[in-house]
Amino acid sequence: MPKQEREIIDVVAALIWDQDRFLICQRPPHKARGMLWEFVGGKVDPGETKEEALIRECQEELGITLVVGDVFMEVLHAYPDLTVRLTLFNATIAAGTPQLKEHVDIRWITVAEIPQYEFCPADEEILQKLQGQ
Repeated sequence: MPKQEREIIDVVAALIWDQDRFLICQRPPHKARGMLWEFVGGKVDPGETKEEALIRECQEELGITLVVGDVFMEVLHAYPDLTVRLTLFNATIAAGTPQLKEHVDIRWITVAEIPQYEFCPADEEILQKLQGQ
């Protein structure tokens, strides 16, 4: 039997800078890849643009309103349970202060601090690009 083609799930995330630090969020323990760090974002719903999905996810997860900029990077990553096409956008906070609505923790970190955190595997390529590797 031929191997079944796996559906690719479109996921968006935000690279939000505050001077020399950027925002990362820690996933809740009960979710897939629990307690790992990630960029804020989520799945794109049917009928949504990637930008609309990112704005909605950030309102739901952090209580902030974003201004979405250009694409920083796109990554295709196969996890054991799903394959994601992650589009990371440069973004800025237009309104609100990040709040813990879904995540365990939120941190602003510098590029130099990246090695201190365990990120979701799909983020590895992005982190390497941020570190200039």
